[in-house]
Amino acid sequence: MTSLSDPTSSSISGATRAVRVRKVLETALFPTRLDIQDESHRHAHHVEKPRGPSAGATETHFRLYIVSPVFEGMSRVARSRKVHDLLAPELADGLHALALTVRTPAEEEATA
Repeated sequence: MTSLSDPTSSSISGATRAVRVRKVLETALFPTRLDIQDESHRHAHHVEKPRGPSAGATETHFRLYIVSPVFEGMSRVARSRKVHDLLAPELADGLHALALTVRTPAEEEATA
């Protein structure tokens, strides 16, 4: 599993999907925590579409951990929909699956 918590590229054009995802989520959600893990290698066995580096497709499955004040007052379903709506262009262009943990800062503090 590749952790993408600290991307080094700040340019969006030509950037990896993880960098583009990070930019979109940071701009819209102002997260106090944003962890992005590329789990695509765990799904390379899918046969419906080529996936995984050996098949020429990467960055298809991400695990996101997002803590954001924007989620205050939103149900978990609404939070998930918000993230999916924000990432709709990526989902339409090869991003296949998201595993989401979406919390408010208060919820995050309560779990610490």
